[in-house]
Amino acid sequence: MNLLRKNWYDLGVFLSIVVSIYIFINHHNLTNYEILMWLSLVSLFLHQAEEYRLAGTFPGMVNTVMYNSKMPDRYPLNTNTAFYVNVVVGWTFYFLAAMLAERAIWLGITTILVSVGNTIAHTIVFNFKGKTFYNAGLITSWLLFVPCTYFFVSIINTNHLATKTDYLIGIPLGIILNVVGILKLIDWMADINTTYIFNNRNLLPKDRKKTAANKSLKAIIA
Repeated sequence: MNLLRKNWYDLGVFLSIVVSIYIFINHHNLTNYEILMWLSLVSLFLHQAEEYRLAGTFPGMVNTVMYNSKMPDRYPLNTNTAFYVNVVVGWTFYFLAAMLAERAIWLGITTILVSVGNTIAHTIVFNFKGKTFYNAGLITSWLLFVPCTYFFVSIINTNHLATKTDYLIGIPLGIILNVVGILKLIDWMADINTTYIFNNRNLLPKDRKKTAANKSLKAIIA
């Protein structure tokens, strides 16, 4: 299980390929909305891969920049929390939005709002707080989340897919998911003594030497 906690984003890349193949094979039988929701799921997988694997420094950025943590490899965000936020919550909602498609437009609204929340956070919040022009997750936010959001709005408006009920459920749930499903979970699952620790490559470069030095010191003392 600990292996999965540290490598779920690699599984996500594999699943993005599987879903893309599914879309390619079945696109004639899928509505534009269904195709978009499956692509939205793919965008989530690839966004997470940028955060945790390709650039990979998202955990360190969150802990250092957002929380001023002295233990950026584990507090407050740790590998267990990351698994629950991204896989248990994220994958579940985006997958259901694709599976249910037009039968639950409110789920589409919910997940699109999470994508919008991510784009705002990566573009403004993280860069402003970290005094940077780039942070892990920014590129996929603009290359994938933004187009998905644009076409989502276009499709549901053009085809009059969403009802008032969809908006009344989807918008509040999207806000709740952004706040509770991400931010609050990090706070609730924070544990300074956790054993669910990120690899050194998941930290910001400036924190990697400090973490390595601390580990060496603990080994000497022990």
